[in-house]
Parts: sequence; structure tokens; C-alpha cells
Amino acid sequence: MYTLAEENYLKAILTINLQADGKVTTNAIAQEIGTSAASVSDMLKKLQDKKLIKYEKYKGVSLSKKGEEKAINILRKHRLWETFLVNKLEFSWDEVHYIAEQLEHIKAEKLIDKLDAFLDYPKFDPHGEPIPTKEGKIAVPNTTALSDLAVGTRGKIMGVILDDSAFLQYLNQLDIQIGTEIEILDKIDFDKSIAIKVQHKKQHISNDVAKHLLIKKQL
Repeated sequence: MYTLAEENYLKAILTINLQADGKVTTNAIAQEIGTSAASVSDMLKKLQDKKLIKYEKYKGVSLSKKGEEKAINILRKHRLWETFLVNKLEFSWDEVHYIAEQLEHIKAEKLIDKLDAFLDYPKFDPHGEPIPTKEGKIAVPNTTALSDLAVGTRGKIMGVILDDSAFLQYLNQLDIQIGTEIEILDKIDFDKSIAIKVQHKKQHISNDVAKHLLIKKQL
């Protein structure tokens, strides 16, 4: 058995690793969890004692096979619950993260398997993030951060990197959702902001917003 805090840390390490594709730093974990680097270090020692991670000071963190299996299971539950809340209970995409944070700790695997089947085995959650299969496979979406695309590129919003309610509420104000078609009109050298066309309207977004939007380019 693991504590809720231990499960949260395992999921955070996996989430960061999927984004960064490498070893994870204590500072990155602290930012993801919302705690201090000192608290992270204490927890990493506990996780290492349980053989859930491999941790060397100043060299970062990686999940052991045992830890990865546990983290994938938690992430699967989290993203399935988010999908259920949006698709079946009509929550908005900025509301579901914190509810799913509570539901992900449910231990009943039969319930989660039935939830997966009820949703017809979705591959992506409402934020465009891949949902691990029961076997632990995670799809790799063919997307690029909007900030990395050239002027004139057209594409469709497929996901977000920052799963934060304030950020998602801001996207709602811009009429940006999963599936929204977008065109890059201009990139401003001075502040790296980007002019885009969304729903036939011209908008300006900051580089910080653009780097958190994942786009599938139109061919």
C-alpha cells in the first residue's frame, strides 16, 4: 500500500518525464506538486527506500519498473475520470483536474476497467493528453507546440501542456478548445508574441501561452 502523497509524486514524475523525455529534477517535481525542493528530497528518499524510483542527488530522478507501473496506473485513472466528467457529466475542461485528483486514488481496478469500457476505450483525455491502456501503453501524439511553428502554418488544437484551470479559462475566453482550427499570421520579434486567426478572428497571444498549446499541422 502507498500513501496518497506517494502516489501523487509517482504520477508527477511520470508526467514530467513524458514531457521532458529524460530524468526529472527535484525543482521540476516541486513545481508540479506545488511544494518546496526540501520536501521533495524527503519524499524521494522514501520512494527510493520502497524501490519505486532511482535517485541520485544532482543527477535527477527516474522511475523503477515497479514505480513506472504504479505511476501509469494512477495516470490512467486520472485521465479516464477527467474524460468521464467532461463527456458524460458535462463538466468543463477547466473544472475536472482537481476532482480527478481525488478520484484517481480509488483502488477498485474492476471499476476502472468498466469505466474504460463505458467510455469506449478513449485514447486521449479532454486536454488532449494520452490515456495509458490497461497494459501500460501510452500513445505518442503527432503534435508541435504552437510557439515552434512558422508563420503561415495552419493546424488544429490537439492538446495543452499546462493543465491549469486559470490557463484553460483564459483559452475559453479566446474561443480555443480541443479541435479549434488555428492559423499563425505573424510572430513579433520584440516580445515573441504571436498573431493568430481563431474562429475567423485575429487574436494576439503571448509566447508563454503559445508554448503550452499543442498543434497538429494541416498538410
